[in-house]
Amino acid sequence: MKASKYARVKFLNKDKSLFFSALRENVDAYFYENQIAKTGGNKILTKAICLLTIYIGSYAMILSGFYSKWQMLALAALMGVGVAGVGMSVMHDAIHGSFSERKWINKLFGASLYLLGGNVYNWEIQHNRLHHTYTNIHDVDEDITGKFLLRLSCCDKHKAIHRFQHIYAFFLYSLMTISFLWKDFKEISLYNQMSKTGLVKSFPRREIVYLIIGKLAYILIIAVLPIYLLDLTFGQWFIGFMAMHCVAGLILSTIFQLAHIVEGASQPAPDEKGNLENSWAIHQLHTTANFSSRNYALSWYIGGLDYQIEHHLFPHISHVHYRAISPIVRSTAQEFDIPYNDKASFAKGLNSHIKMLKHLGSN
Repeated sequence: MKASKYARVKFLNKDKSLFFSALRENVDAYFYENQIAKTGGNKILTKAICLLTIYIGSYAMILSGFYSKWQMLALAALMGVGVAGVGMSVMHDAIHGSFSERKWINKLFGASLYLLGGNVYNWEIQHNRLHHTYTNIHDVDEDITGKFLLRLSCCDKHKAIHRFQHIYAFFLYSLMTISFLWKDFKEISLYNQMSKTGLVKSFPRREIVYLIIGKLAYILIIAVLPIYLLDLTFGQWFIGFMAMHCVAGLILSTIFQLAHIVEGASQPAPDEKGNLENSWAIHQLHTTANFSSRNYALSWYIGGLDYQIEHHLFPHISHVHYRAISPIVRSTAQEFDIPYNDKASFAKGLNSHIKMLKHLGSN
C-alpha cells in the first residue's frame, strides 16, 4: 500500500483492545502504590549530566590543543559514545515528554538533538508520531522503509545485492547520524506529500528556517571551529569527524534495529479498506521486541531501550522505570494470551537481527 492510503488506517480487534485498559490500570497502580512520578527525576538528570559531559567534555579537550593527533582521534571516538548515549538516554525521553514533569526542561534537554546534528521537529514527526503509531508498517514507518542498499521490510523490492546485506549492513548503520545532515532536508518534501492525506501537517516554513540555522550552526561548531583553532588539514578533521559519527551511528542503529527487525516482530499491512487486524497496543506487542537482561550497565547507557515493548506501550513514562514495570507488562500480556517477544540478552537479540537480515535478503 502507498502512503496515501494510510490516512484511513484503523486499528481493530475491539474485544482484545481491553488489554490496554487492564495494562494501564496495573501500571498506574504500581506508580500509585510506590508514590513515584512517571518521569525520570534525579536519576535521568544525573545521567544526562554524565553523558553530556562525555560528549562536550571530550570535544573541549580536543579544542584545547593539548593532545596529539592520535589522542584527539581517540577523543573523537569517545565523543561518538557520548553522542549515542545522549541520543538514547537524554534526547529520546525529553522529546517524548518523559524526562521531566516541567515542559521547559523537556524542551531544553530535547534540544540536545541539535548538538548531535539532528532536528527536533523532524524527530517528533518521524519518530514520535509515525514510528510509534504505525510501527513496522511499510511506507509510513521510515525505520524499515526505503533504506539505501538495505531491505528491512518484506514489502520493499528485493534486489540481488540484498543477499549480502547481513555482511555490509553494520557499515551502513554506522552512517546513521551523518545522514542527519541531508536526510532532514529530504523530509520536507516527504511530509508535504504526506500532508495531502492528512497523515501529518505540511512542513512549516518557520521550521525550515530553524532547520537551516541548526545545520549551519552545527557545521560551524563541529567543522569550522576545530579546523581554525587547531590548524588541522581537512583530511585530519574528516577522519575525526567520521570516527565520531561512525561510532555513534553504529551504536544507535544497532540498538534500534534489535527492537523491530528480529524474529517474531511482524510487519503487518492494512487490508484494502485500510484496517489493521489488531488494536494499537496489541500491534505494538506484535511488532516490537525486547532484549532485556541483567546487564544493568548496558541498560543504563542505552536509555532502557532493551525494554522496547514497555517504551512503545508507554512512551510518556521515563525509561528509568521500564525494568520495574516489565514484569507487569509481561504478566498482563500472558493473561490476555498476547505474545511478549523478549530475546533475553543483547547477544541473542543481535543474532536474531542478523538472521532477519539474511531472511529479508534472500526472499
